[in-house]
Amino acid sequence: QVQLVESGGGLVQPGGSLRLSCTASGSIVNLYIMGWYRQAPGKERELVADMTNMNDAKYADSVSGRFTISRDNTKNTAYLQMNNLKPEDTAVYYCYANLDTDGDYRRPSTYWGQGTQVTVAS
Repeated sequence: QVQLVESGGGLVQPGGSLRLSCTASGSIVNLYIMGWYRQAPGKERELVADMTNMNDAKYADSVSGRFTISRDNTKNTAYLQMNNLKPEDTAVYYCYANLDTDGDYRRPSTYWGQGTQVTVAS
């Protein structure tokens, strides 16, 4: 059983900052990728950022230069530092993790957090 627990969302004014955290727990053998998607009302879910266990990071163009993803592999935790937030960043942010529970790197599974609301408004 694997669980992802997120924290750190909230209400912030434009130009402000927030930091999201996501911790994976359970019978994890290899934790390959951790990251976030987001979904705004009436829009499709989109990738925000993710990072491999080799610290390779990927960002959506819309957040590049403003958001920074990092990982603490000793804690199975990822962080998303969001700076210079804009109203269009308002969405529910979902943490995800791509991992295996049996050591078989050929068949990883994806798990999702419960989602955390980020609202950017003045």
